[in-house]
Amino acid sequence: MITRTGLRLAALAVGVAAVSLTAVAADYAASSPAPATREPVAVRLNGTQYRQIIADVFGPTIEIGGRFEPGLRKDGLLAVGSGLVTVTTTGLGEYDKMARSIAAQVTTEPQRSALIPCTPKDAKKADAACAKEFLGEVGKLLYRRPLSREELKAQIDVAGESAATNKDFYAGLGTSLWTMLISPEFLFRQEFAEADPANKGAYRLDSYSRAARLSFFLWNAAPDPELLAAAEKGELNKPEGLQRQVDRMVASPRLEGGVRAYFTDMLGYDKFEGLAKDVVIFPKFNFKVAAEAEEQTLRTIADHLVTQRADYRALFTTPKTFISPMLASIYSVPVDPDGGWQPFEFPKGDPRTGILAHISFTALHSHPGRSSPTLRGKALRELLLCQKVPDPPGNVDFTLIEDAENPKFKTARERLKAHASEAMCAGCHKIMDPIGLALEHFDSSGGYRTSEHGASIDTTGELDGQKFADAADLGRVVSNHPAAPSCLVTRMYSYGVGRAVERSEREMVAELQKSFAAEGYRVPDLMRHIALSDQFYRVAKPSADKPVDDKLKSKTEASAQPATSVAARE
Repeated sequence: MITRTGLRLAALAVGVAAVSLTAVAADYAASSPAPATREPVAVRLNGTQYRQIIADVFGPTIEIGGRFEPGLRKDGLLAVGSGLVTVTTTGLGEYDKMARSIAAQVTTEPQRSALIPCTPKDAKKADAACAKEFLGEVGKLLYRRPLSREELKAQIDVAGESAATNKDFYAGLGTSLWTMLISPEFLFRQEFAEADPANKGAYRLDSYSRAARLSFFLWNAAPDPELLAAAEKGELNKPEGLQRQVDRMVASPRLEGGVRAYFTDMLGYDKFEGLAKDVVIFPKFNFKVAAEAEEQTLRTIADHLVTQRADYRALFTTPKTFISPMLASIYSVPVDPDGGWQPFEFPKGDPRTGILAHISFTALHSHPGRSSPTLRGKALRELLLCQKVPDPPGNVDFTLIEDAENPKFKTARERLKAHASEAMCAGCHKIMDPIGLALEHFDSSGGYRTSEHGASIDTTGELDGQKFADAADLGRVVSNHPAAPSCLVTRMYSYGVGRAVERSEREMVAELQKSFAAEGYRVPDLMRHIALSDQFYRVAKPSADKPVDDKLKSKTEASAQPATSVAARE
């Protein structure tokens, strides 16, 4: 059985995890000298980050089962909504199962020699020295900071008491590890502020919070030992020390993980989990096609932006991509059926160039049984140009649009034209449909076609005064649209700080947009500029009465229930 110490830690984890982060944020004082008006945040780890941390700390062989709760999209990004989410009872149960399984795997006999740096004097008894060595190092990596003396002692006590109860040192170690993995210190990235000695009355993130923000932004992962060491020495508070770490991280192969994570969020790829097509109409489309469609675009983005260090705008016009045999069957292009993922280049003049023509865009923004110029146009406006499209009135009749078999209106263009004749619909459709119709050569599954119900498809139109002939031409227009790169800069900064850009930051963001253009629209350079900016680490003054962790604990109502040890459960 887990002892009282273990139960207190477990209860604290349960209670704190269930606290609304909105309420936590409200406990911060908003007053601070201009321009720093934003508050430190507490951000829940997403599934990708959770898995990456476990792989970094314990290796890729550790299996992680269970489901992660969906995030909240705010201001166009899950990264912004992550500071507002809670953990439900069901979600906490999933975290508990994952934590028990991970702890059991780490402490199994095959893994011990690789993951535990010491051997107890007696494997059937507690060993405080060995427990301290393991838990101190692992705790620093999981919590993204060193454990306090009190925290480490409590974890050693849990390990010791559980070891005595189970007559197994490793069972005790697993119980302690379990409590850390369900702790809010692990599940939430909590940021803390400190006074800035160089700017009277101003506040900044402390060293470890600064390291975490930097690492999750550039790598979508927790700080590595070198970055934590730099934080411990105070090097991240000095321009030369910060630049040394940022340059190291931008030059690392791990930057690709950060870029992929950002575009996964920006392009709304969390929607792939629920994407389905009518299997009668599109028998080739299934969940594996959906997963590979997402991967195709992310591979293209990573190669273009990270490997090639090319112009961001060219993503909308490049004929170069990667295709798997399964995707090739939908694109109707020849590839080696046994070749796995393969570099591929669409021939000159082919309309299927640029990421707008990828299945990841055309299929994701379509209905299960038919394409949708409206959804595609809305997605382009909102995701890539940062232009908000109003929601339709609640009393709109969509019967005409949904009747794809209407003999009078054979194409989507004809149906939309008839629908948009209604006054309440015309305004919004005018800004969405023309650009979405450019992609009508692609059906709901992303397959290419030239006609609909025997009628030729017209893909001409214009975007904000710029005319185009087809999907490839639309990509050219988007690549030249000034809102495309400025949207990227704004969203990327917002992604990094975990909130919308504030009024006081607009001038700084405008400078980032200028430097982005001047340096050839290269995303790694943009990320470097953001990571080196003083504004990236500025926060408002925290509440003076209690630190954030005490406030979280004061909101917790510990109601511990008896539980068996990790060893007994597995």
